[in-house]
Amino acid sequence: MLSHNKKKRSDRVRYRAKKNTKDSLRLSFYKSSKNLYAQIIDDEKGVTLCSASSLKSKKKNNSCNIESAKLLATKISKIAKEKGVSKVYLDRGPNMFHGVIKAFADEARSLGMNF
Repeated sequence: MLSHNKKKRSDRVRYRAKKNTKDSLRLSFYKSSKNLYAQIIDDEKGVTLCSASSLKSKKKNNSCNIESAKLLATKISKIAKEKGVSKVYLDRGPNMFHGVIKAFADEARSLGMNF
């Protein structure tokens, strides 16, 4: 369960992103204490087009770091290209845009995803 302030930030980020990019797909990024998850969602149809996570990484301990974020961006970009998706908007949820999330976004941009 999110704290009150994180819930407010998450709602604010999602509202602004949807307001500014109504025709794009959503790249939802979730960071837990041990793993990273990303999925591309079509909100009009209510369908998840593709997803990837750091669950099956070679590291068994903590996979929530910048190296894993870059690998996850590579995975999700590759899957998205196969599905024909290139224009998305980043939904970072309650997380601030630095560290792991910034590394993920920069790597995904360098691989052809348009935010």
